[in-house]
Amino acid sequence: MTILGRIGRRRLRAAAAVAATAALVASLSGAVKAAPAAPTFDLDNGNALIGLIYPRFDTVARDEHFGRPMLYGGDSALLIEMPWFDALSPYHPTAVGIFSDLGRRPAAEHTTRNKNIAVIYSAFTSLNFVFPQYKATWLEMMSVAGLDPDITAADPTTPSGIGILAAKNAIASRKHDGSNRYGDEGGRRYNQQPYADYTGYQPVNTADQLRDPSRWQPNTVRKRDVYTVQDFATPQFGRMKPFSFQSPDQLRVPRPTDSNYFLNRKAYKAQADEVLAASAGLDDRKKMSAELFDDLVRPYGAVAGRIVVGGNLSTEDSIHYVVTGAITGIDVTIASWYYKRKYDSVRPFSAIRHLYDDKKVTAWGGPGKGTVNDITGAEWQGYLSTLSIGSPEYPSAHAALCFSYAQQARRFIGTDSLGIFAPVLKGSSLVEPGTTPAADMTLQWPSLTAWADDCGKSRVWGGENFPSSVEAAEAYGTRVGDLAYDYVQRKLHGG
Repeated sequence: MTILGRIGRRRLRAAAAVAATAALVASLSGAVKAAPAAPTFDLDNGNALIGLIYPRFDTVARDEHFGRPMLYGGDSALLIEMPWFDALSPYHPTAVGIFSDLGRRPAAEHTTRNKNIAVIYSAFTSLNFVFPQYKATWLEMMSVAGLDPDITAADPTTPSGIGILAAKNAIASRKHDGSNRYGDEGGRRYNQQPYADYTGYQPVNTADQLRDPSRWQPNTVRKRDVYTVQDFATPQFGRMKPFSFQSPDQLRVPRPTDSNYFLNRKAYKAQADEVLAASAGLDDRKKMSAELFDDLVRPYGAVAGRIVVGGNLSTEDSIHYVVTGAITGIDVTIASWYYKRKYDSVRPFSAIRHLYDDKKVTAWGGPGKGTVNDITGAEWQGYLSTLSIGSPEYPSAHAALCFSYAQQARRFIGTDSLGIFAPVLKGSSLVEPGTTPAADMTLQWPSLTAWADDCGKSRVWGGENFPSSVEAAEAYGTRVGDLAYDYVQRKLHGG
């Protein structure tokens, strides 16, 4: 029987959709209290992820990762979520860990209670490492579980020690993984700068001068009433070691020939015009879809909530799904950043300004302006421009993330059919706050394919990518989804 078979075919009501999404990803209403709480979590029957960890972790992760580069947020997957797989492996008949082999415990110990305890101690160890400023929240989590936060022994014979070991080994194994997590790459000893570029990347163009219309140009964007010039966010991430393949070169992402102004001007203009047409055709659904898929948390929670919460999965099955998704996200982002740096390709805003300059075009006119026919090319900006992270255009990293995530989900549940819902409140837009959408709405998709397709289109709607960039993302993203799923299955079977 597939996972989806356990979910059932009934259509979720809107309230159920909200609950499913919130359980894993969306911001939860109400603050987490720091004061000790009475133990209420059922270690023998509960799911530690849904009933204990995510209601606290997701709120923090959403706040901390908002507007930051993909793999900065990916540290939550690397150092918090992925160690859970290792914490469970000793209680599985055949599994071996991702970061370390912690042995096999006797079958009599393969209980829900031990599995929950191992995962909770792993989470507690990692959460305090990645987000030490929220220590009170993590202590409250342990109190609700009725577990002693002062246990620190890395004992491979106890569930608490196994969880602690799993987290510590993951942290140690990724210490110098190419991300510059600690800001000490290149031998920097003082005033270390975590995640800073140490590779010497320099853009060909400046924000004021487009020397080469085929190459990436930093944009000048408004952030909280301050106008700043973008940097290429973390260009070193393409050098990180992936899990499910040896090198991004294996994926063979073709060159963005349509973005070569000097050799293919007709295609260069045609793709710019496609972005302008998409900009002119924006409505509330397209705008809010663009904002949803630009988020690094919510769209994936909408899928995970349906699979994990809707499927009533155990702690173990939940972790196998979550870790498959985590590896997918990390590996596809490494590939995306590798090719972004390799091709260093122009963004739509630069191409449109270069092509049209003081000529009038029809497009979205900016927040609250709707579609206008007298905006100049020099004035145009994409709907998502104020939310975007600086990086070359090709390939679309956001689209690749969606296509890869959809594929690993298909493999996990054994079907493409999945009702996915994302409620959106009236006026909740970050780009047009208070006015968009004009009424409460629910974004919904009947399948993983429909969800991923809209994700790809949303990058064109938002003015961030050309259609060819999305097409390239679908090809390698889908492949990475397969590779990540196969990698986890090998680990589960002792490979």
